[in-house]
Amino acid sequence: MKKYTNIAIAQILQWGLNVALVVLSIILAALLCKEIINLFHLAFFETGKEAHFELLEGILVFFLYFEFIAVAVKYFQEHYHFPLRYFIYIGITAMVRLVVVNHEDAKQTFIYTVSILVLVISYFIISFLQEKIKK
Repeated sequence: MKKYTNIAIAQILQWGLNVALVVLSIILAALLCKEIINLFHLAFFETGKEAHFELLEGILVFFLYFEFIAVAVKYFQEHYHFPLRYFIYIGITAMVRLVVVNHEDAKQTFIYTVSILVLVISYFIISFLQEKIKK
């Protein structure tokens, strides 16, 4: 009887997680559409150096929304499993955004770039190990 109770609890929690992820994905999709409108406005109606930085930052934020939605899609396609490589993609994009937005302090910029390097190396290690496992 205890085994069936544990399975039922796990199924209820999985269902709740799935519903929450779908709601989050809908919210992210709405924010993605809002970001597209903002990017369009920045690209065609704003001028100046500040507008170019905002446009670049907006593009990176767009990719963050896009990647989070892609993670949610992959979660359901991979039968309730989050692939690690997508989180590495998100981390790299977020760190690049930080470099673009906060580049006044050389030490911080260096730390951000080292973080990006660590994430890229991690990605290659994961890819290499996955290829080795497949063989």
